[in-house]
Amino acid sequence: MMSSPDPDPPTPAPAAPSLDQKLDAVARHPFRAKFHLRGRDLATARLKGPSTIRWHAYDLVARRLAPAEPYKDGKQTPYRGHPVFVAQHATATCCRTCLKRWHGIPKGRELNRAEHAYVVDVICRWIEREVAAAS
Repeated sequence: MMSSPDPDPPTPAPAAPSLDQKLDAVARHPFRAKFHLRGRDLATARLKGPSTIRWHAYDLVARRLAPAEPYKDGKQTPYRGHPVFVAQHATATCCRTCLKRWHGIPKGRELNRAEHAYVVDVICRWIEREVAAAS
């Protein structure tokens, strides 16, 4: 005996926004919109290249953001001095409060591997876009 098709098939969950869509949304916030790579930070991003910047981002996130309770959380990310720091403020990945508010990553526990990779991807994509816009 064949069953009839479900009259109300489940609707698929909405697709997660792409990194570019997420960055565009965050950039609409006035505080975040004022961050851009300039001067030495832009030169560093160009000179070091994407793979080295990604390694730096991975390392900085591991030390300053990934712990369950980062040292000086909310004040641990300088505003300049490395392209990753500027990107963290521009993308709301600068502290655990911003990660929770803008990216839905909860506070009070260590970032898992996927979350860590996501944060690095967000930072690196923002830097990529900035370097391309400055060229």
